[in-house]
Amino acid sequence: MLNCTNLSVSIKKKTILNDLSLAIAPGSVHAIMGPNGSGKSTLAHTIAGNPLYKVTNGDMQFREKTITHLAPHQRARLGIFLSFQQPPAIPGLKVLLLLKEAYRALHPKDDIDTERFQQQVEQYLSLLRMDRAFLYRNCNEGFSGGERKRFELLQLLVLKPKFIILDEIDSGLDVDALALVARVVNMLRAQDDQRSFLIITHYQRILDHVQPDYVHVLCDGSIVDSGDASLVHQVDQKGYDAYKQNTP
Repeated sequence: MLNCTNLSVSIKKKTILNDLSLAIAPGSVHAIMGPNGSGKSTLAHTIAGNPLYKVTNGDMQFREKTITHLAPHQRARLGIFLSFQQPPAIPGLKVLLLLKEAYRALHPKDDIDTERFQQQVEQYLSLLRMDRAFLYRNCNEGFSGGERKRFELLQLLVLKPKFIILDEIDSGLDVDALALVARVVNMLRAQDDQRSFLIITHYQRILDHVQPDYVHVLCDGSIVDSGDASLVHQVDQKGYDAYKQNTP
């Protein structure tokens, strides 16, 4: 589904990712672990097309289409979704309108019945334990940290992207909120066996609830180790310093 080949990325002329290669097959869950400043979020934003991150070498393909130079909205239409650590507020844009217009953009062939669409959204609200009034609030304006997380989960449920990047979505979550995130992710996995995930995290908490197929350790802009889910516990036992010596 996604192939990053010999990818080097810089921001403000400083190299962050160095010759990174990563292949993610349809239906698989990959986890990227690493210390602060290792390049995890840079990788997420580069895949999503953030123009602040410049690809200086290598390329990216998504579903056999080169996306290296595509704009973020073009990548989104192909099915790439990035959850932000700090999503921006959009004054004047109601949640329901954003969801409806985003769905239309991503699924142009679907004939949306407004009433049926809203009913479906309200079912998801119930799952997320959110009030119906949430739909008429301005996007991320005055949202608490928990509300921002739930809004991103709501977007995932409504928009049904093919490739989902979760950038430290477990940060700051209590046990109940973490369980809810895991429930939504596992539900989305069950709905579509071709949907893929890239979970970016410092810790193993989210990976205790969402079983990854592959785990990668990122240090100083390079993947220094890869393995199955057992690698999560090795990282927890060794710490990241043990991997930094493997950095090219």
